[in-house]
Amino acid sequence: MTQYPKRLIEVDLPIKRISAHARREKSIRHGHISTLHIWWARRPLAACRAVICAALWPDPVDENCPQSFRDLATEYINNFAKKAIAINSDLSKNCSTEIWNKWQVLAKPENQLNSHNPQHWNILRNSLLDFISDFANWDNSTQPDYLETSRNLTQAAHEALGGIPGTKPLVVDPFAGGGSIPLEALRVGADAFASDINPVAVLLNKVVLEYIPKYGQQLADEVRKWGQWVKEEAEKELAQFYPKDADGSTPIAYLWARTIICEGPGCGAEVPLMRSLYLCKKSNRNIGLRIIPKPEEKRVDFEIIEKHKNKWVVSDNPEIEVKNPSFDGTVKRGSATCPCCGYTTPVASVRIQLKARQGGANDARLFCVVTTRTSQQGRFYRLPNEQDLEAVKNASIELKKRVNQHTGNLSLIPDEPTPKGGGSGAGRAFSQRNYGMDKFHDLFTHRQALALTTLVKLVKDVEKKLADSQDKGLADAVQTCLSLAIDRQTDKLSSLGRWDVSRENPQGIFGRQAIPMLWDFSEVNPISGSAGDLKTALEWIIDVCKSNYSLNNTGQTQQANAASHPLPNDFIQGLITDPPYYDSIEYSDLSDFFYVWLKRTLPKTIGIPFNDELTPKEEECIVNPIRGKDKAYFEQQMGKAMAEGCRIVSPEGIGVIVFAHKSTSGWEAQLQAMVDAGWTITGSWAIDTEMGSRLRAMNSAALASSVHIVCRPRNTNDIGDWRDVLQELPQRIHEWMPRLASEGVVGADAIFACLGPALEIFSRYSSVEKASGELVTLKEYLEYVWAAVSKEALSMIFSNADTTSFEEDARLTAMWLWTLSTGNIDNSDTSETETDDEDDETSSKTSKTGGYTLEFDAARKIAQGLGAHLEQLTRLVEVKGSTARLLPVSERTQYLFGKEEAQTPSKTKGKKGKKKEAEQLNLFAVLGITEEEDNTDWGEKTVPQMGNTTLDRIHQSMILFAAGRSEALKRFLVEEGAGNDQRFWELAQALSALYPTGTDEKRWVDGVLARKKGLGF
Repeated sequence: MTQYPKRLIEVDLPIKRISAHARREKSIRHGHISTLHIWWARRPLAACRAVICAALWPDPVDENCPQSFRDLATEYINNFAKKAIAINSDLSKNCSTEIWNKWQVLAKPENQLNSHNPQHWNILRNSLLDFISDFANWDNSTQPDYLETSRNLTQAAHEALGGIPGTKPLVVDPFAGGGSIPLEALRVGADAFASDINPVAVLLNKVVLEYIPKYGQQLADEVRKWGQWVKEEAEKELAQFYPKDADGSTPIAYLWARTIICEGPGCGAEVPLMRSLYLCKKSNRNIGLRIIPKPEEKRVDFEIIEKHKNKWVVSDNPEIEVKNPSFDGTVKRGSATCPCCGYTTPVASVRIQLKARQGGANDARLFCVVTTRTSQQGRFYRLPNEQDLEAVKNASIELKKRVNQHTGNLSLIPDEPTPKGGGSGAGRAFSQRNYGMDKFHDLFTHRQALALTTLVKLVKDVEKKLADSQDKGLADAVQTCLSLAIDRQTDKLSSLGRWDVSRENPQGIFGRQAIPMLWDFSEVNPISGSAGDLKTALEWIIDVCKSNYSLNNTGQTQQANAASHPLPNDFIQGLITDPPYYDSIEYSDLSDFFYVWLKRTLPKTIGIPFNDELTPKEEECIVNPIRGKDKAYFEQQMGKAMAEGCRIVSPEGIGVIVFAHKSTSGWEAQLQAMVDAGWTITGSWAIDTEMGSRLRAMNSAALASSVHIVCRPRNTNDIGDWRDVLQELPQRIHEWMPRLASEGVVGADAIFACLGPALEIFSRYSSVEKASGELVTLKEYLEYVWAAVSKEALSMIFSNADTTSFEEDARLTAMWLWTLSTGNIDNSDTSETETDDEDDETSSKTSKTGGYTLEFDAARKIAQGLGAHLEQLTRLVEVKGSTARLLPVSERTQYLFGKEEAQTPSKTKGKKGKKKEAEQLNLFAVLGITEEEDNTDWGEKTVPQMGNTTLDRIHQSMILFAAGRSEALKRFLVEEGAGNDQRFWELAQALSALYPTGTDEKRWVDGVLARKKGLGF
């Protein structure tokens, strides 16, 4: 076997610090490539930058590390330390205190590193890791000293590892997507080759890797110049369709509601479909609408009201007070309630009505206009007037005229079909077709379409003006950037964008990875000079150009299928990529929204084909049952892609594959593809790249981290012995999990992060055989991995207890809750883009049902690893379809206390305050106990029979505490002896740490634990 030096990423990585920078980056806007154009599941630059450095640089402690790298790395780190503490150094501003102190020590002459002293090699390793963790900080990504040092280290590593002097290591990303990985490869001094099957992704990479590094500030200046020309011309053409108010105020957004006709008996009123009647909802400012029913006229009117000094008044006449206004909308979960008669038209009928009108955007009801004033700050709200309605009518007439006059191969407004959606996985994200929006032009009102087609025409006019340019490449770059600005407008200028009442600004269609239905929508004024307009879109593009032209070299982009890569054998030094997540994201369907406009706007000379009707889908590597792409197809395509990656990587090269899918089937498919392709997995790191408050993270095992799987081309055909593999596995997991826990990686993240070390054992062999000669499949091995992880996790949960003494229900509950844990991330904020229709119906089921859900296969693997069987634990776990739910304690009452006892509890007798009594009644409601049933001294005169297991007895005591049966709880613990078992308190203490903060279970078990000392235990 070839002896190569391990890279830093194969021995250590400061994931806690990198994760902090990656999370923070989610809120960074100006200059970040995420603001260039929307792309889905884009990797944080912080994580990419850190991982690429650690993957390219050798570990100086490794015995095979070239001395030449140690020498140069020592020199560069010593110099960096001196610069860091130099007078007026900018490095101290964004350096963590801990690392800053280390640089101060290292900068002293007597502490300078000596590359020939083996005792200093470990310090050098840690210094490199410290550098990486601070370089991950967004604020340091353009700092000259960090850039120079990282590029020097990358070059030193490349040449020390056998690279041709003067060349750079080549990093390839065959699933380049939004371009985070290849961009950061350029930043740290490598060459980058980015490819993708999707032309929109290729275009984004071309801008970031080729145009911006090549033309830099000149590109920013030209985009500003020609963008200003487009803006001025657009104002001339569109001003009449977005007229200013008589007092000089400028409308910045028009708020619309789709409508249906009430199907109530004898009603027939027009019902505006609105989620909420709030227009502005802030801590210091509240403005909303009041609906005024007009049943005789079969319609409703609106009145704007606002809160003044704790009372609501009519905005136009503050003397009129509005008592107890309701801000509930007219539509909920797709069904619409008529304000005139109160009849609720069911969702099926709402769909039928809207489908007949292609979504109903062009006959929607304009209910409010948001304006700005030159002399006053803030947003102002008014009801629509005749001028507003006349402008909309004129825009419709003008659009029709232009459509009739249009000539060319493509329609003026995109008439390509929208995604069909349906099925499982990400396919559920496309609900617009349920409402008749079958063509892309259905997603836009007539005025929106008029504005967008005007902007497209003006960008094409720029192409004509630049036709004689001496630098055709710069001309293409300018028009491409202007096209991306139009895409930013397209996102805001559709009938599926919403008005954000908390921030008072317009939001685009892609608040999530979906094209969802939206009942009431915001129409942006593209020439308003305010948020969401063309000027703002151009500024975002210009900021990205200015922030990234210091990359020092250009990359290369190409449209290519990862399953048949164009590069030759043994050609690259690093394959670092973020493949599609199984069935999570429909990249091609989502990007079609932009593709149909780009192919009408882009120059024909950019070298990227935008000729097909829509983006390629036949060879897209995802699971999509609607297109017949199942798990087998994904494994086949991903297997080809991973084999191609292994083919083009040099024998001493390295691969890093990023994955963040929460399903075990997705993980198994990805890992199977890698192992079959000839990769040996040498490590894995979970870097926290997601917001802990996102909706899917609540009480489910959605990953908070992206797991980076480190791998090398396998260069042996050795056959492994199954007994040796199984013997090594537990020890490897035992070494690895505490390391992850120290970095804050727990729960599902830790389980998947353990796959790297576990698979290092298995994947180092071409195959693994049992004594009988039978081949061991990866699927079978992963069952043992889950078991080893579960047992190690239990030993960590019960650090001072013998886990084998607990019954299987206790072990399973503890492991289940641990799997759902997210470390120290605050999950209290559950805000996310509001959803409607199908998305609203599906996303809230878990929270409303209660309990803790896992994917069934994950739950089965956990149970099996612990020696438990889900089918024998029906009183603890509920299985429905592909989901398993750990029942909340309140749902176990009937089983734990017996049917008769559970149905006949009573309140504690005696005098109580009203507040205490209300709390008590609420507790009974949680436990399924009604006041009418409260006719006995339940739990006071009788004590429940002790449960069969320790967990049952803890749950019984928790219910007694919840019901306020303090005497019964005392007798249960003391006289009946439940508290005499030490396991009872050990398990209770563990559950206290595992139940999420703020849950009833957490409060109840803590209440029981609080009685321990007072009862003499």
